[in-house]
Amino acid sequence: MDAQDSSHKQSQAALTLVALGVVFGDIGTSPLYAVKEVFSPAHGIPMGRETVLGGISAIFWSLMVVVTLKYVLLIMRASNKGEGGIMALLALATASVRSAPHWRYPLVVIGLLGAALFYGDAVITPAISVLSAVEGLEVGTAAFKPYVLPIAIGVIVGLFLMQRHGTAAVGLLFGPVTALWFLALGAVGLWGLAKTPEILMALNPAHALTYVSAHGFSSFVVLGAVVLAVTGGEALYADMGHFGKRPIRLAWFGLVLPALMLNYLGQGALLLRTPEAVSNPFYLQYPSWALYPMIGLATAATVIASQATISGAYSLTKQAMQLGYLPRMNVVQTSAKEIGQVYLPAVNWILLVVVLGAVLGFGSSSALASAYGLAVTGTMLVTTFLTFFVIRYSWGYPLWLCVAATGFFIVVDIAFFSASLLKFAEGGWFPVLLAGVVFTVMLTWRRGREILRRRLQDSAIPLEPFLKSLFEYPPLRVPGTAVFMIANAEAVPHALLHNLSHNKVLHERVVFLTVQIEDVPWVPFGERVAVESLGRDCWRMTVRFGFKNKPDVTQALELARAHGLEFEMLETSFFLSRETLIPVRDAADGMALWRERMFAALARNASSVTDYFNIPTNRVIELGTKIEI
Repeated sequence: MDAQDSSHKQSQAALTLVALGVVFGDIGTSPLYAVKEVFSPAHGIPMGRETVLGGISAIFWSLMVVVTLKYVLLIMRASNKGEGGIMALLALATASVRSAPHWRYPLVVIGLLGAALFYGDAVITPAISVLSAVEGLEVGTAAFKPYVLPIAIGVIVGLFLMQRHGTAAVGLLFGPVTALWFLALGAVGLWGLAKTPEILMALNPAHALTYVSAHGFSSFVVLGAVVLAVTGGEALYADMGHFGKRPIRLAWFGLVLPALMLNYLGQGALLLRTPEAVSNPFYLQYPSWALYPMIGLATAATVIASQATISGAYSLTKQAMQLGYLPRMNVVQTSAKEIGQVYLPAVNWILLVVVLGAVLGFGSSSALASAYGLAVTGTMLVTTFLTFFVIRYSWGYPLWLCVAATGFFIVVDIAFFSASLLKFAEGGWFPVLLAGVVFTVMLTWRRGREILRRRLQDSAIPLEPFLKSLFEYPPLRVPGTAVFMIANAEAVPHALLHNLSHNKVLHERVVFLTVQIEDVPWVPFGERVAVESLGRDCWRMTVRFGFKNKPDVTQALELARAHGLEFEMLETSFFLSRETLIPVRDAADGMALWRERMFAALARNASSVTDYFNIPTNRVIELGTKIEI
């Protein structure tokens, strides 16, 4: 028993260490720029003792309320069979309102908006993090200023080029490097605190309330900068499925929160002593001998933070594809052991182009800070909103308790989001534009699939009556197995009709295969396959995957052996229907013509069905049909 306890403790310690690198990279690099932006002269709040105490107090209580209370203690309880993140929460929320179906579509729209805003976060995090780290070179000497942008671009390009090799190799370094980063943050903060212990007065929430209320409109504006301290809080929930709640909570309370608060207090202590250090309080708190080592460590930490966000974008895209919100894309599994380690080439190169555009277009971390808050606060607000429906309809708590549990956080999120909206013209438009494009694509793909499904249903022939009439005058049966893949398990596949029309034969065994993606992250192997006999050696087979499973039809056919069906691949042919979509202007229940054209283009450029479902390409026969949408 003692050996088991020791092994469990070692496992928890290892998970906690790895979680440091993956989960806390984003929020851990916020001290690089958050304090500088909170006390920016552009806000119009004069620097002074009360200002410094108020600003640091606002940061401290934002971390306590938004990250500790909201994410660590509340939101992380809303797990979808252990998984977290905006898509898992959306699936959980929509599944929970089956008794109130009128909420389903609004929840889908709001959830997709939150997911779309995450892509803005995925673009801005690498840009602002790497830029803010490299800008430390200017603190050492102004001679480095012309080289900041080229170095930052080089680091970002290298990061994205590395993605195709997977993160398993460098992932082993993420935890220790991030642990060293947090220790360095805490140590310099403690050193500054010892010099000016007066900064501890900032722990009094009265200073925060005064700071965000006593300066008129400027107090409201500064909230948009305070929120920079909690960027990355969403990652605690999004990565819950990889590590579990306990390691994330241990890391947060045991190292991350103390280190962050010591560093923020240390920067505040520096500003109490030297107000002009506001130009870059993070790097100026270090002694000159430690400056360049910290720039190197900060660059490594920002690469890790960026890696976590980029990996999150891959994971989110894969989940969105399998839930039917994005077209199929090529997914490369970069690890034989970790299903969550994937690489999507299309997403990688699009992100690289947009990140470089952000770096070149904004030019500095301060300019990017204006754009950052809107993406983060929008996602946070959507997460809180969806959580209300989970605790109300899924957990069944009384309405008053649900309102009390989420209402306070919604008020806080709305305050931060509204303050960030003020920066719309200064850069906030950028994540909104990105989110708008992604949201339009997601909603158009979802709606287009519904229209396509309806068109196919309108022309569908019921399967069982068709088979009954077919076998009254049976066609020639030829050796082998034919697998017809079809979305509607009750309808005759178009590929079967074409095959009968042109070839006048039917295989001796016919399987009608339907793949379903469930609103859960994983479907166990024992529950994945269902088989039903339709007579005359015809079978209906349903394969269920979770939105984090890899859809693998070949593997599913092997599982069918337990249900009495055995497949010999060399004697099995897969018949697929390929629809050519024709946009039509006057369709009564269609979309706007530009959206129909977009949907047709997305469908035309989607990755191959055979690759996506892992079907042997040399055993596939595709038969096409034209459908007006």
